[in-house]
Amino acid sequence: MKLSPVPRLPKMAQLSILAVSFGLFSSLVLPMNASAQERMLRTLTVTGQGKTEIPATLAQVQLGVEVQRETATAVQQEVARRSSALVEFLRDRNVEQLQTTGIQLRPNYDYRDNQRRLIGYIGTNIVSFRISTEQAGQLLDEAVAVGATRIDGINFTANDNAIAAAQKEALREATQDAQAQADTVLNALNLTSEEIVGIQINGAGVPPIPQPVASFSRVAGDESTAIVGGEQTVRASVTLQISY
Repeated sequence: MKLSPVPRLPKMAQLSILAVSFGLFSSLVLPMNASAQERMLRTLTVTGQGKTEIPATLAQVQLGVEVQRETATAVQQEVARRSSALVEFLRDRNVEQLQTTGIQLRPNYDYRDNQRRLIGYIGTNIVSFRISTEQAGQLLDEAVAVGATRIDGINFTANDNAIAAAQKEALREATQDAQAQADTVLNALNLTSEEIVGIQINGAGVPPIPQPVASFSRVAGDESTAIVGGEQTVRASVTLQISY
């Protein structure tokens, strides 16, 4: 018995069959993808905060000399003389990060009787440096004795190693805080956390030098200025995304 050959379908008919088959396959796969997406959407996002306080053991000081004279030359010479003595003194005290932060020479006018009259010149030379907070008070007094005539400001900070350790501690506290928040919420809803699917560190950078928190006072029987640096706060924030 001779079998008849199977008739070959036209090319357009073959494409139609493939399209129908693909459509059936897609209808079977889509529910699985939708279910997987639904599971991925079952996440809880929480942000924890961490804070660590450390002693501000370093003082960033700005001071210098200011001179008034009748001529610009006289001002400049006197400023140079006092500034040289001041810088030499600071170098002998082994201060850190010593640098000049401002030099100025300007005319000094008298404005009486609605008239402007030149009466001389004012010159300034400002330097900044860093020293331990414990030594700052005595050094300021000695700097004035050497020739400093103005103190422009004192800021306080901790040393680099202390800041780095504080950053790690703040991050650890922030992470624990976020985890505790998630556990509280899920337990209240009778849900169980599965795994952490996302972690974001929102901030644990080096904090700026805080505003001055100095106490200037004379202690009985002590001629040095008392300075208290206070504490520096390092903060961190961590966000966790937890599936359940």
